[in-house]
Amino acid sequence: MHIDSAAIIQFIKYGLAGGLATVTHITVFHLTAWKLFPALQEKDHAVRFFKLSIQKLSDATRARNSMICNFIAFLVSNMVAYIINVLWVFEAGKYSIIIEILLFYAVSGISIFLGTLLMGILIKRYGLLTTYAFGSNIVTAVLINYAMRKFFIFHG
Repeated sequence: MHIDSAAIIQFIKYGLAGGLATVTHITVFHLTAWKLFPALQEKDHAVRFFKLSIQKLSDATRARNSMICNFIAFLVSNMVAYIINVLWVFEAGKYSIIIEILLFYAVSGISIFLGTLLMGILIKRYGLLTTYAFGSNIVTAVLINYAMRKFFIFHG
């Protein structure tokens, strides 16, 4: 069995780039969920770690606000992901830069939409802690984005 070391290195680089984009997403999400559209609970890890003051919310309000915060975080973190992917992970130029960015956002948009929907359902129906429901986005994005970016958007 022959393992393509270039593909392994690329996947590792993709993982590191994704890690930075994920940290950006988590940071923006929590800042907006704390300050702009309240969506955090007193048991959320960021609230406990940073000793944040929050307001009590219904699960329906928390679900709606968390989805709004996730969309804002998506816009910011996805641009970070695009820049890192173009500069370090994949070879750009399969499409014009505008089409490439639009495709990048479209693919990521599908995965974030599905993850956000799942997050809203987990909070509204099951009262799941915002921190854990938010994790559904990460899993959904990783499963969809790598393959679509590698085989559809960029030159592998």
